[in-house]
Amino acid sequence: MSRSARVRACCALMLLCVVVAVVCVAVFVRQKCSDDTFSKAAVAADSRICSEIGRNILQRGGSAVDGAIAALLCTSIVNPQSMGLGGGSIFTVMDSSGKVKIINSRETVPQNFDTDLLKSCPKTFQMMAGTRWIGVPGELRGYEMAHKLSGKLPWSALFEPTIRLAREGFPIPQVQGRYLSYVDMNETQPLRKLFSDENGKLLQTGDLVKFEKLADTLEVIAKHGADAFYTGRIAEDLIRDIQEAGGTITMQDLAAYRVTVTDAWVVPLGEYQMYIPPPPAGGIILSLVLNILKGYHLDSASLTGEQKTLAYHRYIEAFKFANGIKKHIRDPQFSSAEMAKKFTEDSFANNIRSLISDDKAHDPQYYNITPHLDSMGTTHVSVLAEDGSAVSVTSTINHIFGSKVFSPRTGVILNNELYDFCGRVDNIFPGEQPPSSMAPAVLKSRSKILVIGSTGGGMITTGMASTLMNHLWFGKSLEEAIAAPVVFVDSENTVKFEPRFDKDVIEALKAMGHTQGSTRNFFNVVNAVEKEDGCISAVSDARKMGEAAGY
Repeated sequence: MSRSARVRACCALMLLCVVVAVVCVAVFVRQKCSDDTFSKAAVAADSRICSEIGRNILQRGGSAVDGAIAALLCTSIVNPQSMGLGGGSIFTVMDSSGKVKIINSRETVPQNFDTDLLKSCPKTFQMMAGTRWIGVPGELRGYEMAHKLSGKLPWSALFEPTIRLAREGFPIPQVQGRYLSYVDMNETQPLRKLFSDENGKLLQTGDLVKFEKLADTLEVIAKHGADAFYTGRIAEDLIRDIQEAGGTITMQDLAAYRVTVTDAWVVPLGEYQMYIPPPPAGGIILSLVLNILKGYHLDSASLTGEQKTLAYHRYIEAFKFANGIKKHIRDPQFSSAEMAKKFTEDSFANNIRSLISDDKAHDPQYYNITPHLDSMGTTHVSVLAEDGSAVSVTSTINHIFGSKVFSPRTGVILNNELYDFCGRVDNIFPGEQPPSSMAPAVLKSRSKILVIGSTGGGMITTGMASTLMNHLWFGKSLEEAIAAPVVFVDSENTVKFEPRFDKDVIEALKAMGHTQGSTRNFFNVVNAVEKEDGCISAVSDARKMGEAAGY
């Protein structure tokens, strides 16, 4: 055999060895992954169908952003009570190199807002309907910017599944059906008509629902881009409907809307770096609670005997102090972010931890609480793509069906986001974004990625902190951690326990001075995707009957 032939044979043998090694590694990785995990990518949305639509986009070569946008568009009709084009969102986007950006498209105060709005705020939580509470929608500008920065598939491809679903119709899911009674009021006639049959009877779970006018709107946006919503014929129709309903938002408000793109704030958390959105998002609340708790070195033993009561006592106390800093969450374009930044530092958490007594709770003034109103609503999507890029995005129209103002010409349901200023500020300004509990996060270590977020207004932080504590420190699986019953500390420091919470611990906490309250609903819904050792776990919270999808 000639020398060149021997070289070729040697190269071929080496190549074969490499191929065999790669196959063996792939088989080994797959074998050690459980049957309920995925090897390449996953999407966790509020519903199975929207998770699958996001997954299908990924399989077609779409980016994590593409998958997230497609899943959100789907959610706007599957759970229209939670989010849609008439609302706003916050994206936390990690590219394949690990760099993280925040795309904030929260709603803003219109130029001609009601200057007496804050005087109209209720003393206790209420779902406020009407045009005076509508903020300028930013949702589509957020999608546009995210796609511009990180999209791979054509913009129109992300809309196609939802347009088809909206036009053909589908049986009303149980979660959507649960909330249809909220539109059965005199002041919500246009919205009620959307969810009524030809005889005017309100639809119920299982009935076929179509969103044909919204499908028309989505088709125009898919073809002409987000500008069609903000400056085109759709904008004209939307503003006409809002103004006919008594609102003051103008074409100029829509045309002037701008998305903000910033770096994520980074918080060390054990082996992880946690990436969170800055104010006016609620990332600083989540980071403070977790920074306080990490100093207690919690582990699985913390759930045994009296240690469990102590762990949850400290958890509740951390939330009471966190409630005390909510008044500092303001739009950084209208307020300094320096104070908020300090709340994410270990030194601040260490000081708060020193104020926590392990044997008792304190009076409300001890925690420097300013009374504020709790909120509810929202949706969340977590996506992890094949290339390691990730998206954690939370979207909302605020309360159930937002302002309950429906635009018949466009099929869009408008938000009531200005309610979020209630109890938080003394004045508001045109163009300002309201404070929010939304905290879409990405946690990354050398070998793991966790993409996580929650819905539920004021319960967002509760859902996320509970899940992270149970998963990272108590050693529960991601699914177990999300399912674990939560304890919620409301704006008046009343402690509310989800059904199934340990009754003995509840009694012990009451004995320590905590005030127990009750609530009809727990809206915390955590959707998360995690990759560890080549295996991807994806969990959509059963509280909203969600189901993740991957491949």
